[in-house]
Amino acid sequence: MEVSCLGEPLFSSPRDFYVSDKARVPYWVIVDPDAPSEDALAFELAGPRARLFFDPPKTRAGVVTCGGLCPGLNNVLRSLVLELHHGYGVREILGFMNGYRGLDPVLGGEPVSLTPEFVEDIHKEGGTALNTSRGPVDIGAAVDNLIRRRVDILFVVGGDGTQRGGAALMQEARARGHALAVVGIPKTIDNDVPFVSRTFGYLTAVEEAARAIDCAHTEAHSVHNGISLVKIMGRNAGFIAAGATIASQDVNFTLVPEVPFALDGENGFLAALKARVQRRAHAVVLVAEGAGQHLMDGCAPEYDASGNLKLKDIGLFLRERIEGYFKAEQIPITLRYFDPSYMIRSVPANAEDAILCDFYARNAVHAAMAGKTGLVIGQQHGLFTHVPVELLAQHVKRLELTSPAWRGVLAATGQNFAQVSP
Repeated sequence: MEVSCLGEPLFSSPRDFYVSDKARVPYWVIVDPDAPSEDALAFELAGPRARLFFDPPKTRAGVVTCGGLCPGLNNVLRSLVLELHHGYGVREILGFMNGYRGLDPVLGGEPVSLTPEFVEDIHKEGGTALNTSRGPVDIGAAVDNLIRRRVDILFVVGGDGTQRGGAALMQEARARGHALAVVGIPKTIDNDVPFVSRTFGYLTAVEEAARAIDCAHTEAHSVHNGISLVKIMGRNAGFIAAGATIASQDVNFTLVPEVPFALDGENGFLAALKARVQRRAHAVVLVAEGAGQHLMDGCAPEYDASGNLKLKDIGLFLRERIEGYFKAEQIPITLRYFDPSYMIRSVPANAEDAILCDFYARNAVHAAMAGKTGLVIGQQHGLFTHVPVELLAQHVKRLELTSPAWRGVLAATGQNFAQVSP
């Protein structure tokens, strides 16, 4: 699990405490002598180093935010700037606008100068002060631009696609003989980055989703045979859905990508929903956007600018099927449909996520100033780590069906209907 370094660190750090390069954080902390042995994964501990590769007064850093919005992006930007400026004395920090497009001078225009004054109040707002976009960038043109602007460090804030792009930029810069430190800060509201216990924005998303569920429950409970269907984010993983279900305690059915389900038949979801409505005269259904994709026939797969498969709309599909089913059963219902996805991701970070954003950002600065590159700041067991970016492509993080989170969902909902193979 060695992390790449640009070279020998020659400069003394202005910090008054340091972390050893030899310190490691084991991935597995529970040891069962009767269980098969696991591979001994251990990650480099994040934190300030005693020696720096870059001379702070002569260092120029750049920042780019990519992909979809997520609560906490502005918190990350603010903490990056303040740690560079106050912690290390770096005075030149460029913010590249509009995601990776901003690295291409033809598409992006001039970057903005990030100063403590610029970032003073941005953490109070949702979104990102640098704007964002999806899609790749011309690597050659981007590296030409970074070299021309004498950028030594590039912080990339985004998901796995963004981090792969950062790795490509690092490799191209290395081939050009330009010492560019590329350090990633993992951003995904879905909380599905491997080797990261919790990504920033996730708990804010759960909190906002729980608020939407409260409203949905009120709507369903206020009429006879009321059904509220709530669709939230979760392309490949159901962490938001699971967290919001447990937080609200008012969801009766939670549908996630990890659990393909049967729709029809005596053991299917619709029959279970009918039984719930007949028994209690109301129901709340929570569905993650990536759930139930196996149920919908479609044309050839389509992909967005980031290379993500375009999902079919499970929310609208379920609304139509639920209405049709109860009409055929001659059971009158009142169905309310909620889709708060964009509201959830565009709000400012709550206090818990704001703290996490600060930790991620400052540890990213420590790594970059020491000349470490090709890594993403990870988190295991409450400790922050350096995860080689190439390792992210080799693993996936999904909601484990034996985990306390999913067991909590089953306990809170009492749901019981057939799973099927996707």
